Amino acid sequence: MKYESQKVARLYFIAALGLFVGQILFGLIMGLQYVIGDFLFPAIPFNVARMVHTNLLIVWLLFGFMGAAYFMIPEESETELWSPKLAIVLFWVFLVAGALTILGYLLVPYARLAEMTGNDILPTMGREFLEQPLITKIGIVIVALGFVFNVGMTVLRGRKTVISTILMIGLIGLAVMFLFSFYNPENLVRDKFYWWWVVHLWVEGVWELILGSLLAFVLIKVTGVDREVIEKWLYMIVAMALITGILGTGHHYFWIGAPEYWQWLGSVFSAMEPIPFFMMTLFAFNMVNKRRREHPNKAAVLWAMGTGVMAFLGAGVWGFLHTLAPINYYTHGTQLTAAHGHMAFYGAYAMVVMCIISYSMPLMRGRIANSNKAQVAEMWGFWLMTVSMVFITLFLTAAGVVQVWLQRYTETPMPFMLVQDKMAVFFWMREVAGVFFLGGLGVYIWSFFIGTDADAARDAAKVLAKANTKENA
Repeated sequence: MKYESQKVARLYFIAALGLFVGQILFGLIMGLQYVIGDFLFPAIPFNVARMVHTNLLIVWLLFGFMGAAYFMIPEESETELWSPKLAIVLFWVFLVAGALTILGYLLVPYARLAEMTGNDILPTMGREFLEQPLITKIGIVIVALGFVFNVGMTVLRGRKTVISTILMIGLIGLAVMFLFSFYNPENLVRDKFYWWWVVHLWVEGVWELILGSLLAFVLIKVTGVDREVIEKWLYMIVAMALITGILGTGHHYFWIGAPEYWQWLGSVFSAMEPIPFFMMTLFAFNMVNKRRREHPNKAAVLWAMGTGVMAFLGAGVWGFLHTLAPINYYTHGTQLTAAHGHMAFYGAYAMVVMCIISYSMPLMRGRIANSNKAQVAEMWGFWLMTVSMVFITLFLTAAGVVQVWLQRYTETPMPFMLVQDKMAVFFWMREVAGVFFLGGLGVYIWSFFIGTDADAARDAAKVLAKANTKENA
């Protein structure tokens, strides 16, 4: 590790993984409530479990992105972080605010929580993914501004690179787009129109810039490929992500009362959204094949390649399956949407955060890489989580096909709850796959506690010696 201030990233990564565990636990609770309707009722109703599950997803990924930025930017800028103390203060503010919000969801009826937190002053609550109380939203804005200022000042006083520039554009866009969460017009069509400016333009817009910059940073470090080559790939990926992602917002405007031309715009540009993810897959594999050195951290290399593949499958392929308007007419809001969402978030964002954690955490502990034994365990965690997510996606896809056929496409549609019963077998299989996923996450976290510093140093030395021997030969 080149700069002492990079160590602040460790706090953010530890919090991110802890919140990730919480997200999966609440996902399992929801999964059981699909098939055992009164499970944990009334202590944790389904709507509360879902709210906690989705909010934890957003918060842990934000912690991951912030930690990644604090680790990357000093190295890219070749200077210490502008204010490590500010980074630590913002961490505790964000963590406490997030914890209090989750406790509020669990312990206080939502309507009462809205009264207690000033929702009557500026109504912003009650919308999916943006359920946070007004004071929490204000806290997120304060944390985001402090974070962007801290990282931006570091970039301004140091070296400017393509990776740091694209990361900064993504982070600033993330903060700006969140401001639309405060806009809640009375007209439901206008509300949904601008609501997607937060939700869609985050995950299929500015977050893709963050994803690309994180992946590029890791690939430079583990492959030794020239920065110029990787930067050219990054330019193309980012350009395609923005071209397709911004107008691709239209696939959310099909059935909300927006003008009909969005069905054409949304279909055409959404159909092209798999392109940047396919480019990302080619990018990762191409860079690894061209690598000029054998990096001791093989687990990080695996995560980098896996990110490209799973992002393409989840966000690209499964997104394309139901993005065209004539198909989406039948599939909108079904379990096919859930299948796409699960694999897309895992492949595109969860995996890249775990990739940067895999690369950076050993460095922050004074190692170039974890021991071979630890990396083997980490790779087991990788495969357990990834294969489990593939099965979760397949089971939800099967459930979605049944749902569309029995409830949407047929001339004699069945009642909603009866169709839910028909899908129960797939929900049970999804629950089993979710348990394996949680086990894989546990193995991933446990891997960082395996082996001593001496073990890691010895194993890294062997890899480097082997690589030098091949190079000399």
